[in-house]
Amino acid sequence: MTFHLHLLMSISLLFTTAQKRPACTFQEFFEMNSLYKKGDIILGGIFEISVKIIPPDFSFRAKPEQWKCDGFDVSIFQRAQAMVFAIEEINRNETLLPNITLGYRLYDNCQKMPTALRAATALFAGESEAMEASDCYGSPPVLAIVGDPASTHSIAISRIVGLFRMPMVSYYATCSCLSNKLEFPSFFRTVPSDTFQIKAMIRILKHYKWTWVGALASDDDYGQNAVKLLIEEVKTFGCISFSETIPKLVTKSKVLQIVDKIKQSTAKVIVVLSSRVDFTPVVMELVRQNITGRQWIASEAWATSMALATKEVFACLGGTIGVAIRRGEIPGFQNFLLQVHPEVNPNKRLLIQFWETMFGCKFQEIIQGQNVSVDHPICTGYENISSTKTGYSDVSQLRTSYNIYKAVYALAHALHNMISCESGKGPFENHSCANSTIVQPWQLFHYLKKVNFSNHLRERIMFDENGDPPAIYDIMSWQMDEHGEVRVKTVGLFDESAGAGNDLMLKEDEIFWKFGMVPESVCSKSCQPGTRKATRKGEPVCCFDCVPCDDGEINSEIDSIVCLKCPEDFWSNLDKTQCVAKAIEFLSYGDPMGITLTTVSLFGVCLSICVLVVFIIYRNTPVVKANNSELSFLLLVSLTFCFLCALCFIGQPTDLTCILRHIVFGISFVLCVSCILVKTIVVIVAFKATLPGNNMMKWFGVSQQRGTIFLFTLIQSIICIIWLSTAPPSPVKNTKYQNEKIIFECDNGSIVGFSSVLGYIGLLACTCFAIAFLARNLPDTFNEAKFITFSMLLFCAVWISFIPAYISSPGKYTVAVEIFAILASSFGVLFAIFSPKCFIILLKPELNNKKSLMGKLASK
Repeated sequence: MTFHLHLLMSISLLFTTAQKRPACTFQEFFEMNSLYKKGDIILGGIFEISVKIIPPDFSFRAKPEQWKCDGFDVSIFQRAQAMVFAIEEINRNETLLPNITLGYRLYDNCQKMPTALRAATALFAGESEAMEASDCYGSPPVLAIVGDPASTHSIAISRIVGLFRMPMVSYYATCSCLSNKLEFPSFFRTVPSDTFQIKAMIRILKHYKWTWVGALASDDDYGQNAVKLLIEEVKTFGCISFSETIPKLVTKSKVLQIVDKIKQSTAKVIVVLSSRVDFTPVVMELVRQNITGRQWIASEAWATSMALATKEVFACLGGTIGVAIRRGEIPGFQNFLLQVHPEVNPNKRLLIQFWETMFGCKFQEIIQGQNVSVDHPICTGYENISSTKTGYSDVSQLRTSYNIYKAVYALAHALHNMISCESGKGPFENHSCANSTIVQPWQLFHYLKKVNFSNHLRERIMFDENGDPPAIYDIMSWQMDEHGEVRVKTVGLFDESAGAGNDLMLKEDEIFWKFGMVPESVCSKSCQPGTRKATRKGEPVCCFDCVPCDDGEINSEIDSIVCLKCPEDFWSNLDKTQCVAKAIEFLSYGDPMGITLTTVSLFGVCLSICVLVVFIIYRNTPVVKANNSELSFLLLVSLTFCFLCALCFIGQPTDLTCILRHIVFGISFVLCVSCILVKTIVVIVAFKATLPGNNMMKWFGVSQQRGTIFLFTLIQSIICIIWLSTAPPSPVKNTKYQNEKIIFECDNGSIVGFSSVLGYIGLLACTCFAIAFLARNLPDTFNEAKFITFSMLLFCAVWISFIPAYISSPGKYTVAVEIFAILASSFGVLFAIFSPKCFIILLKPELNNKKSLMGKLASK
């Protein structure tokens, strides 16, 4: 507290009027590694470049020396260069901050809090040992600070600079506590808060429907706060199978306990919220016990750690999905890194240290200044950086450097908006604008809060009310390349600003799955629509059984606990997910059976017409004349109608088709059978007429034949008229026989009417058969009775078999049986009666003469 008060008293001298004193004097001057360039406006930066520090002697027998940094890391120096590159790029931009040159002053905090505080103090208080009174006016030494990367350092520094509303934009401090604007009002960052990391993980879990999850967390604020939030979020859609804490002081027994828990759990997905260092002992034990078959979800603290992504642990951690800080591309940055040349200048100490460390040499001026002899070679300043292979020139994984790049551009855009202010329309008192010559940090702070733009990658750069950026993470996949090397590949993106449902974007085909496919991690699979949940007694709510809905019941929701009964005219579909109108079944023209029957029916029609044509053409030949050509023509016409009537039975039943099918069927068949009956009588009469003294033909001549056919057909017509007038056939939907179907059929209306039609046809057929049977022994020339007998035998056999088949056939097959009977009987008559005649007419024309016919008679 004393240190802070003393520091604040010193700082206040720079931000108050200095008219009463001729000069401002500093209590202490800090010698630190820095990188400086003059400009109209200066931006400060704090970086962790040196990994070691040598503390002074604090015995206080003499004034303690300053902290000394050691272990310069050339890879991390890339981050400082990212800020330099961004500023140089902005200075070359003619549209952004025109006529203003940005400068920079960067410091190395050596990863220690005292050095970080000294760097911050030097930035906002200045470095000169003494300042004139005029120097205490105008803008402060820097308008804003980019850094510090450590959350602990940022907390301490932000408490101080926040008093003056000096903007501080961190590129790596992720502690969610820094989002508290009451404590850290001027703190901003270009790296998402730890809170959003959990949201990204939750989205991944939900995306792959992983509802049964294990969790490991380090024993610190980072791990414990994160796992607490993780458990709360997972409970909204799943369950935590286990949650274990990885201690800071690792013991063998604790590691074994954690590994045993992992082995015993049925959870296949495990989220690890820990640093690489804390998680490493657990990984080594997993490798030793060869525990595989787990899908790991890595936090950003180890998601891109190449120390863990090795061949030795790939069997256990291969396929890990990690959440990492967004990687970006900075065009021209690699060339900039390779074109750096040193300059021996106190303001370029960081660059000098970088060069000496990179090439293992020392500059002559430095050796002379230190007045010491060294064994290192002398640096020329012209060594070739391109010949070196270090993390410094590797721009394939620009994550932290990219955040620094964005931080500089955010400040530049805020400055640009500030100097673009129109007089009288400003945001400050009396609508005034900031004076570009004496810009104050609090003025820049006002504009920085409202900065909003898209960079070259079309990424939105802005800050919310807590100073946090849009949460954007890269989704990483641990996989092995074709050379057998483990690499961490970017396979997706989490962007919270894209909105719910669009925030997670994954390249599914580029993700490596250790199992060969997306693993499942559920205690019980979700009950899909068509089933209902039945909980298991004594087990977590995520563990249950799925029971299929009964027939006629449905469930259209996932994990529903009840099934709903369908209305009477509806039935559940196969999946039991919705009630659908019961399937309407009838013999259609598109049905395979309908197509077959239609084809056969049309073939019968064509065949009948062809025979009719043949008979018409050869109507004057003895064969046609001897068989009563007029009756033959009428019989062929009736057969044609018999074949055609079968088509009335195919297709969706309507009032018209239901009436037509029975009327056409009844009259056509009566006409057909009547013709055959008359034909049979004519054969018998004709034979009797050849006997001496017999004159029967005059009693059964052409007029009598026509009248007989007309009479038989009229009787059938009267039966049909009575049937249609009393109870006509009509289409009905039959739901009695099958639960899941509605049979669309023609109701006969009157069983008596239907039976009368069939009975009358049967009566005529039986009469015809009896008469023909009696005449079967007549001479061959006139013996058409044999063919009629055979045809009627087929006719009766078909229709007698039809009765039981018709009664027992369900649905559309009832109609099919009736059509089959019609076609079979029609073809039987056609072939039995007309095939012998067509054989003689077409194939044996030499027999188609009167002499041949009379010859046969004489032989008898």
